[in-house]
Parts: sequence; structure tokens; C-alpha cells
Amino acid sequence: MSIYRVSYRYANSLMQLAEEKNIYSKVAKDADLIFNSLSQSKEVKAILKSPVVKSDLKKKLLNEIFSNKISNETQNFIDFVILKNREDILIEIFKEFLVLCDKKDGVLRAKVKTAVEVEDTIKNKIKEKLELKTQQKVFANYTIDKNLIGGFIVEIGDQVFDASIKHQLKLLRKKFSEEISINQ
Repeated sequence: MSIYRVSYRYANSLMQLAEEKNIYSKVAKDADLIFNSLSQSKEVKAILKSPVVKSDLKKKLLNEIFSNKISNETQNFIDFVILKNREDILIEIFKEFLVLCDKKDGVLRAKVKTAVEVEDTIKNKIKEKLELKTQQKVFANYTIDKNLIGGFIVEIGDQVFDASIKHQLKLLRKKFSEEISINQ
């Protein structure tokens, strides 16, 4: 079975547990903390994926990292994942859980690449346009891409909105090529 399918099943189980116990918002915050913490630590990722490190040590490490920071239910879920020897996909499980949360909350995550740092007013305008276009709430993560001449590129899931100068020049070049070939 693929990692995606397994991680989705675990994430879906956590979602059902959170909804049944009416602790969805707490578990969602826990999941965000866990995903971000684990994703940013190469050392912890290596330990979780290592077959040499014993499960008890992995469990102890995660308990120490997240003690008093996450709910008991979330901690019990992590312990359960380790018990089932699936700690190597723990990051993927919480990533899938966050995707399920976004779907439940009607939220889209957008990656916006810009040529330079943009002001908050421009960020707000981009966000408003995206929300108008998608009819959903949008959270945008902004990064600077030095390869862009100007403008921006937005990625939402598998959709790409390319409003970069480079793309506009490519479209203009294509249009001129077509007109030249028609006139010849």
C-alpha cells in the first residue's frame, strides 16, 4: 500500500476521533505544531525513519518534545502510530490531517512566489482576488524567487496562476510568432 494511502487512513482516523470527542480545533492546532516541528528538524526526521533506533526511544523522544504542548488524545495517537511501526510516515500523516482540516474548514493554501518582497496591501489584494476567484478562504505563503523578473506566480494545489513578467513575455513572443507565420 502506498505511503499516501496509509497516511490518509491514519489522518482520517485522527479526524474522526477529534470530531467524536469534540476536540477538533485542539487536535488541529496540535497537528500544525507537530507537522511544523518535525518538518523543520532533520535530526528528528532521521531518527523517526531509522530502523536502527528502537521504537521505545522514538516514543520517549516525541513525548519529551511535545509534553505539555499537545493534548493527551494527540499524544496517544502518536504513541499508537509508533506502536504500529509507522513512525517513519508520521510527518506525512500530520500533513494529510492538515489537508483534511483545510477541506473541512473550506480553506485553500496558496504558495505565492514574487520577484521581490511585497507590501501587505499588495498581499491583501492578491488574497482578495484569489478568494474571489476560488470562492474559498485562502491562506497565502509568500516566498521570493530571484528567477522572476517581476510579477508573481500562485500555486493552489495543482493549479498555477502565472502573472509573472517572464510568462507575459513568453505569451507575447508566442503571439508575435503566430502573427508572423500567418502573414507569411
